[in-house]
Amino acid sequence: MPGSLAAALAAKGATSSIPIVFETGADPIAAGLIQSLSRPGSNITGVTSLNAAVVPKRLELLHALVPKARTAAMLANPANAANAAPTIRDATAAAERLGIKLQLFSATREEEFASAFEAMERAQVDMVLIANETLFNRPLVFATLAQKHRLPTAHQAPEFAQAGGLLSYGGDVSESHRLAGVYAGRLLKGERPATLPVQQVTKLVMAVNLRAAKALGLTVPLHVLSAAQEVIE
Repeated sequence: MPGSLAAALAAKGATSSIPIVFETGADPIAAGLIQSLSRPGSNITGVTSLNAAVVPKRLELLHALVPKARTAAMLANPANAANAAPTIRDATAAAERLGIKLQLFSATREEEFASAFEAMERAQVDMVLIANETLFNRPLVFATLAQKHRLPTAHQAPEFAQAGGLLSYGGDVSESHRLAGVYAGRLLKGERPATLPVQQVTKLVMAVNLRAAKALGLTVPLHVLSAAQEVIE
């Protein structure tokens, strides 16, 4: 049961007969993983957490906390082009709508995270958007870097805000795991992947850390607070 887009693509390339259940935050159709949500393919089905789809909204929420921002950094992994390309495209379009300039920074391994944040600080960006990316599922690492460089940062995982980061917004991973587990059980009982439409999580989770906002000199708007499922005080 692959838990990332790269793993799912690798599994698909390795077999056309063994049933596969995937979990991904990316768009599985755009990435070439499936043909359609309703008819995913002969031996593959799964769950999408919509994390890539909500990248524009994540940027909008971050901008609501930093309304005077004119530049935003986006950290992406160019080595994972199937995921990075649509994410960058959507974030760029969202930045244009908000009237801000989006600057791209890259990291292809965890050892490059610190230098990427150092580069962002030198570039004097106003805020940072972490792209949807399996490599970037290091919320504690990114919360620590955001605090060190005093950069308002948004991540997909609630653990980021819980660890001291400013804002997180993304699909409910626990729901994704549950749905994938149900599908795995059904396949073990003899159902075929081709008859199981790809599911999408229905719950999006936002967490805001008020302590982080105060440390950055930011005021969290009431409409953001009221929409948050978790507020860390």
